[in-house]
Amino acid sequence: MMQLPERAVYRKIIQTGRMAERLGANILGLGAFTSVVGDAGLTIAKHLDIPVTTGDSYTVMMAVQAVREAAKVMDIKMADATVAVVGATGSIGRVCAELLADESARTLLVARDEKKLEALRDRLRAGVRGELFIGTKMDVLKEAQLILTVTSAIHEVIHPEHLQPGSVVCDVARPRDVSAMVAAVRDDILVIDGGMVDVPGPVNFHFNFGFPEGKAYACMAETIALALEGRFEDYTVGREITPGRVREITAIAERHGFRMSGFRSFEREVTAEQIETVRRNARRGGVRRALK
Repeated sequence: MMQLPERAVYRKIIQTGRMAERLGANILGLGAFTSVVGDAGLTIAKHLDIPVTTGDSYTVMMAVQAVREAAKVMDIKMADATVAVVGATGSIGRVCAELLADESARTLLVARDEKKLEALRDRLRAGVRGELFIGTKMDVLKEAQLILTVTSAIHEVIHPEHLQPGSVVCDVARPRDVSAMVAAVRDDILVIDGGMVDVPGPVNFHFNFGFPEGKAYACMAETIALALEGRFEDYTVGREITPGRVREITAIAERHGFRMSGFRSFEREVTAEQIETVRRNARRGGVRRALK
C-alpha cells in the first residue's frame, strides 16, 4: 500500500468505505497504513456519507502512557530523563513530543527535515518545562533513556548501535522502526510495541491481528469508543492533532472500559522476568554519555 500511487490507494479506501456504508456502519476507522496516506483522512471523509477517524488521537495517548509505564519498570525518572521522539515532525510524533517534553528534563526531536525540526522546537519551547534539542541522525539516540518512535519509513531506522544500555524504545510505527536485530543482540534494552489496548467485554473481531483475544490497536479502539459514545463525527482527520483532542478521546475510552494493555515486544508478551534481565544486563553496560 505504501508503494502504490496515492490516487489508487484513495480509490480502494473509498470503495471500502462505501461498502461499509451499505452494510450499515455508522463510522469508519482508518489507522495503520491507511491513515498515513495523503492528507490523513480528509479526502476520504469528503467522499463518504459516514464520518471518519484515523484513530491517531488515542494512539498518541497510548504511546505516551506506554513510555511512562516502561520508565517506571526500568526505574527511570522521567523528570530527570532525556526522551527522544523519532518522527517528531509527523502528526503523531509532534503531539507525543509536546506531551513528553512537559514531563521530562530534556527532549530530543528527531526527524529528517532540519527546518521543520527547528520550527517545532521554537513552537514548543514556550509551553514545556524541559530543554529541547533537535537531530537528524539516529546517533543522537545514544543520549536518550526513553525513545518513542513513530516514523512513516518503510524500512527500519533504529539499529543496535544507536542505543545506550538500559534504554526503553516504544515503537508505534507500522512497518516497524526498530530493527529485529535490536531484540536479537541487545539484551540490555527494553523494546516495546506501542498502541495496544485491552477492549472491554467479550469481543470477536473475526480477524487475526496477531494479538491475544480481547486486544486491539489504539486506532481501532478509538473508532469503537466513538461508536459506543454515539460520537458519529469526523473525529481525528488531517495532520493537526491537538492535546485537547487526545485527552478527550482518552476520557471517552476510559469511560467505556478501554485501557492500555501489558507490554509486548515483536508481537510477544514481555514478562517480568525479561524486564529484570534487561535491568540486570543494563547495570553492567556502563554509564550514559552527557548531552553536548
